[in-house]
Amino acid sequence: MLIERIYDEDLAHASYLIGCQAKGEAIVVDGRRDIAVYQDLAAKNGMKIVAVTETHIHADYLSGTRELAAATGAKIYVSGEGGPEWQYEFDGERLYEGDKIALGNISIQAVHTPGHTPEHLSFLVTDGAFSDQPGYLLSGDFVFSGDLGRPDLLDEAAGGIDTRFEGARQLFASLRDKFLTLPDYVQVHPAHGAGSACGKALGAIPSSTVGYERLYAWWGPYLAANDEQGFVDELLDGQPDAHAYFGRMKRENREGPAVLGTRLPLQELDAAKVSQDLALDKVTFIDTRPHTEVHHGTVIRSLNVPAGKSVASYGAWVINPETDKNPLVLLAPDQGAAQDMWDHLVRVGIDNIAGFLTSIDRLPTFTPKLIQPEELDGFNAAMVLDVRNKTEHNSGHIPGSHQLSGGRVMWHLDELPAEGTIVSYCQSGVRNSVAASALRRAGYDVVELDGSYAAWFAQQNSLAPA
Repeated sequence: MLIERIYDEDLAHASYLIGCQAKGEAIVVDGRRDIAVYQDLAAKNGMKIVAVTETHIHADYLSGTRELAAATGAKIYVSGEGGPEWQYEFDGERLYEGDKIALGNISIQAVHTPGHTPEHLSFLVTDGAFSDQPGYLLSGDFVFSGDLGRPDLLDEAAGGIDTRFEGARQLFASLRDKFLTLPDYVQVHPAHGAGSACGKALGAIPSSTVGYERLYAWWGPYLAANDEQGFVDELLDGQPDAHAYFGRMKRENREGPAVLGTRLPLQELDAAKVSQDLALDKVTFIDTRPHTEVHHGTVIRSLNVPAGKSVASYGAWVINPETDKNPLVLLAPDQGAAQDMWDHLVRVGIDNIAGFLTSIDRLPTFTPKLIQPEELDGFNAAMVLDVRNKTEHNSGHIPGSHQLSGGRVMWHLDELPAEGTIVSYCQSGVRNSVAASALRRAGYDVVELDGSYAAWFAQQNSLAPA
């Protein structure tokens, strides 16, 4: 048996390819939408992808289940659990508690583990060539290394009202009745790692075991004492802000993400034509440089989405493809880098890319306004805006500042002043630059705090008496 973990650092997302080497067949679980990695991995191991499935209707990225099925002819399996309100709206065989998928000697059994979402499945994997008992659990967003999938995303991202409490109780029952009944040696392979907003304290360790989590996870003592209320209270306390784009991901994953098919390589565009299109607001320019470079000059009305491991996350903060219909022009050093950025963006449904430029020369530019920490006290700001997470804000913030995380700000403009200057900050300046660029594009007068909270905090400490 082959188990391969494919990890996306951008979204802290893990998907899996499980293959039977004897039969040359493989299944992909919780795949992402840029599917070449799975096709290449299967080919490398002489396997054909014959099945695709997912643990639940995801909220943080667009599923690649339909994309893979269309490209490979694989059979789709999705959860049929959760009741009529939590059914997938695209074709695929429904899986219920105890149902199995067979790949040669391998058996993959569905286990209904609600709590994070009502329809959530985990998958017990048995390698029949060695044992008649399961040795592995693909836990999806149910059990992470050291943490659990948060049960409040339906409230935060899908329009639910107080569903978090029932979800938390369901998680307690799923742990008690399903997870903790497994042998301690069963390996646990979750769908997310540290940095994901699907939990509050995910570990960076890629896998765990039932026994380790039983003994050392924060929730273990509550289960040992059968303390459901204590478990619920601690689980729900201190969950991070959910990104607003999660609601769109949840809807599109339930309906079935659009199948992209073959994507042609991105082409380098003519700068003069892009300049004309910018003047007519027919394209949106994405400046992918670090904020420290953007602060020396960038394209008018551009969005700052820094290249690197967070392209998808930051892109989805500031681009809503349901309302932002302009094709995007990416700033990239070369075609390969542009193509890689596009791969990241399609993971969150940002598909409409016109092409790329390698320079901002010949484009209309401006220099974003900055304010130094020592100038803040005397500055006439309509609002000082903290775009960090609420947990960061609660740990320390500039007095009088208003917290609205970068992943939510463009969906909550009603919280911002209609007139006047907004001074914005994050921890070091990266997230602030992303959010500030989107607010400027929306017509707000934004001044960024140079160095953000870290610089302000250092400046305050330098003034403190010895």
